[in-house]
Amino acid sequence: MIFADILLKINTQKGREILLLERKPEEYKKTILIIGVFHGDEQDGEYLINRYLSERNETKNRLLFIPCLNPDGKAENKRTNSNGVDLNRNFPTKNWEYSEKNDYFGGETPASEVETQFLIYVIDRYKPDVILTLHEPYKVVNYDGPAKEIAQKISQINGYKIEESIGYPTPGSFGTYCGIEKNIPVITLELPENKKEEPREKLWADNKKIFDYLTSC
Repeated sequence: MIFADILLKINTQKGREILLLERKPEEYKKTILIIGVFHGDEQDGEYLINRYLSERNETKNRLLFIPCLNPDGKAENKRTNSNGVDLNRNFPTKNWEYSEKNDYFGGETPASEVETQFLIYVIDRYKPDVILTLHEPYKVVNYDGPAKEIAQKISQINGYKIEESIGYPTPGSFGTYCGIEKNIPVITLELPENKKEEPREKLWADNKKIFDYLTSC
């Protein structure tokens, strides 16, 4: 069971739902947005979000969740969406560029994908003060924009090292779009590689306090 309200929902080109969920107190000062499954083969972020929402935790901030941004990719356990587009290269940044059609293909045009358009709409409408995106498999805390202090706190909680750069170019990325160009603090939390023999409860135990921190940061 999920203890959250549905604010918005849309369907992908394959007809699968993308949900925006909300949990908030009567009064709040900050809005925090948490996003899972940018890439369909990186599914532990959705697990963490749903695990958090399965409990009635109090919050001082307004929390918004997109548990799974890329349900079509998830269904096929692949990085891209149903059009073969890497959503994390599809944002209308100044450095967006057309690229060859591989797993990092940024689309025919910037913001060409319904998933990207939905997330841009959410950012523009709800104006989050902090954004956390959940990825795999590098086990690091990456950040864009004015998010260094938040990254340091998260690193203290889970013990992951901080990396200001993921180590390769990311034109059209969400971090560039929101963190650098919109000046919103963006944390990209790279979870460790999913090892089926390792219980997910350990992943939750390592990262639960991050959600607790975001309720009152």
